[in-house]
Amino acid sequence: MARIVMKFGGTSVADLDRIKNVARHVKREVDAGHEVAVVVSAMSGKTNELVGWVQGTPKVVGANSPFYDAREYDAVVASGEQVTSGLLAIALQAMDINARSWQGWQIPIRTDNAHGAARILEIDGSDIIKRMGEGQVAVIAGFQGLGPDNRIATLGRGGSDTSAVAIAAAVKADRCDIYTDVDGVYTTDPRIVPQARRLKKIAFEEMLEMASLGAKVLQVRSVELAMVHKVRTFVRSSFEDPDAPSMGDFLNPPGTLICDEDEIVEQEVVTGIAYAKDEAQISLRRLADRPGVSAAIFGPLAESHINVDMIVQNISEDGSKTDMTFTVPSGDVDKAIRVLGENKEKIGYDVVQNESGLVKVSVIGIGMRSHAGVAATAFKALADKGINIKAITTSEIKISILIDGPYAELAVRTLHSCYGLDKN
Repeated sequence: MARIVMKFGGTSVADLDRIKNVARHVKREVDAGHEVAVVVSAMSGKTNELVGWVQGTPKVVGANSPFYDAREYDAVVASGEQVTSGLLAIALQAMDINARSWQGWQIPIRTDNAHGAARILEIDGSDIIKRMGEGQVAVIAGFQGLGPDNRIATLGRGGSDTSAVAIAAAVKADRCDIYTDVDGVYTTDPRIVPQARRLKKIAFEEMLEMASLGAKVLQVRSVELAMVHKVRTFVRSSFEDPDAPSMGDFLNPPGTLICDEDEIVEQEVVTGIAYAKDEAQISLRRLADRPGVSAAIFGPLAESHINVDMIVQNISEDGSKTDMTFTVPSGDVDKAIRVLGENKEKIGYDVVQNESGLVKVSVIGIGMRSHAGVAATAFKALADKGINIKAITTSEIKISILIDGPYAELAVRTLHSCYGLDKN
């Protein structure tokens, strides 16, 4: 007998038939003798609908203000998960399974006060553990907790993954199964590279890089939590037959295990290729090369909540001037240029230039730590295809390359092939 947290995303609970299918997955684990808690998202598309309703209501501060009370926003958008948790509990009860729905505040899941993007501070799992020990299935509304003001606080988009991993850590679960519409983590996007392979195992660090660099399988914060608390996490498909014999294999279920790198006996040099579209490049020309210039640039951008990624600095031959180039999401370009313009005198640049429609392609693998020539292989492969590199950043386990958008799919296919990821 083991303790399992099962999480089902929006497509897995999109309608009543799919909720009944989810109930069969849960029943399989209950019948195997495991203690089970389930975390659910809202039905597919429901959160977007609720957000639209909020945005269509009268604003709080004047007719032209884009703002509304974030506490009431949370009260509205959290309702999607509450509906799903209740419906799944009813479906389980119809199968003669002792089940009860839980909202975030009932556990409670304590969060900070950042409504709409709250972070989990602590979870008291004692009541859930007690109920699970008595054979009751806890069906928990994901994406939400209780802020210090005793109001519902939501965790931001994709927050149900974070809820599931945090609850798994709180109840000391043996495993956290993330059920989604794909059957695992692949070496790259199978829609671009049909030869992409499903990985049996991937290290926490690799998954964190892939999630942050464009892979959409898991939310970044959930991987961070899993890594910190050593929560072994399986990515699985909710559309597999829940009664298939292999689905009941606790030690080796179908899907991808996200785990500590010590569990991976044979580490590949490169594990996968990720990509992120809609990147933009901003360049500040002829800056004075003096202490504090970087802080003058990136401080105001951070205060304006603009996420800066790749940064490249070029110093002139005499060392008096420098060019600073960095990337931001394409949607933040106008805002970033406005902020830089407001701080031009303090920064001291001559001209600002920008280019949108770029793509960041990343090569990821913990095996890169102990192998030389990984970057050179990528650069040569892209050069042979006539793909120009605009910027490069590296870490111990990743290389990120900025290129023109139209070359994205060619670059992904080229890198996937040159590292042998096409091979079985």
